[in-house]
Amino acid sequence: MSQVLFKTKTFWYGIALTFCIATLSYFLAKLPFLMILGQLVTAILIGIIIRALFPVPDKWFTGIQFSNKVILRAGIILLGFRLNLVDIYDAGWRVFLIAALCLSFGITVVYFLAKLFGVDKKLAILVACGTGICGAAAVVAISPQVKADNNQTAVAATIIALLGTIFTIVYTLIYQILPLGPDGYGIFAGATLHEIAHVIAAADPGGTGAVDMAVIVKLTRVALLVPVCFVVAKMVNAGTNNRFSWAELPVPWFIFGFLATSAINSFGIIPASITNFLVVCAYFLIAMSMGGLGLNVHLPSFGKMGGKPFAAAFIGSILLSAFGLILVLLFHLAG
Repeated sequence: MSQVLFKTKTFWYGIALTFCIATLSYFLAKLPFLMILGQLVTAILIGIIIRALFPVPDKWFTGIQFSNKVILRAGIILLGFRLNLVDIYDAGWRVFLIAALCLSFGITVVYFLAKLFGVDKKLAILVACGTGICGAAAVVAISPQVKADNNQTAVAATIIALLGTIFTIVYTLIYQILPLGPDGYGIFAGATLHEIAHVIAAADPGGTGAVDMAVIVKLTRVALLVPVCFVVAKMVNAGTNNRFSWAELPVPWFIFGFLATSAINSFGIIPASITNFLVVCAYFLIAMSMGGLGLNVHLPSFGKMGGKPFAAAFIGSILLSAFGLILVLLFHLAG
């Protein structure tokens, strides 16, 4: 099946579109009025505009989704060449505790807000997990556990993609006025934003230190996807004859690739000139995934699904941002 997929022209058209978006965003981000947003956020906006103004063929989305998932993960693995394992150790237990607390807070608050607004239970769980863990990837991973249909999964993924984009833009605009240094801002972004790509894009204005810290915190949340899936599956299947299967749990293997490249960089095996080039490649691959993320935002679909799940996730995301900021300040990690 995968071999057939790679041979289809439409698959490569989808990838080519995200490649063009990444290239265009690279040059547009150098303009004064877009410089504050950076290449990654600019790529999202270009994707949204293209989807809103032009009909993107459905068959192209196989390639676009490939950019969203596989190419994004490849970019994150390459990004590890900029990180030293000592940085992960130096982050300390407080950083990982903040990640776990924000995950729990995000899931709980968004779920209960959604139920308060009368949102279907399955959709409420999907939106809550997408907000609290790792965006659309969490939605897709949790969907089989709650037996959600394709429409519910698509709606939840669209909500998270749009909300993550909105909050990413807001974060880049308010970065200068937040009482946080680069590391503190990175922790804040990594603990509260939706997608991994959103986190990297939002942290980018804070510099390399902010991005490194943001990725560490975000990948901690991603790693918690497996136990959350387990808990959700057990809760949903409680009192039923459905048997739980460990094989169905999604394992984010790319995290180990990220740690491996970080280890290689820590030991200085590869010359700095090469690792610097690989990091540039990482950003371009992530920009491709950001363009794909923007292309997945289908604005007209919100008219069909109603505003309740979006409102719940929006309010919950605001509360999560406030909660994350308070934790960073409370744990004296603002510097």
